[in-house]
Amino acid sequence: MTVLLVALGGAAGAAVRWLVAQRLPGRPGTLAVNVAGSLLLGLLLGTGATTSALLGVGFCGALTTFSTYAVEVVEGGGARYAAWTTALCLAACAGGLLLT
Repeated sequence: MTVLLVALGGAAGAAVRWLVAQRLPGRPGTLAVNVAGSLLLGLLLGTGATTSALLGVGFCGALTTFSTYAVEVVEGGGARYAAWTTALCLAACAGGLLLT
């Protein structure tokens, strides 16, 4: 059952990721989904196994994209983009945790 929850959440997260990429192509879209996913994951910390599987692993896992972020850094984003993305994602996750 858990794998189905992860798959369902992943399908939704992937669809949202695609929609964001259509509206915000490139680094702005990647940054937006990674920060939003980090915030949501922070909000979800401490929830039950079902919610964690559906929204944490599934939705956030498909929404956020470390691989695209890595390519963007290597292809010209540079150290500043890497540092800002990391800092913003960590702050968003911490903020989400503090809100719960």
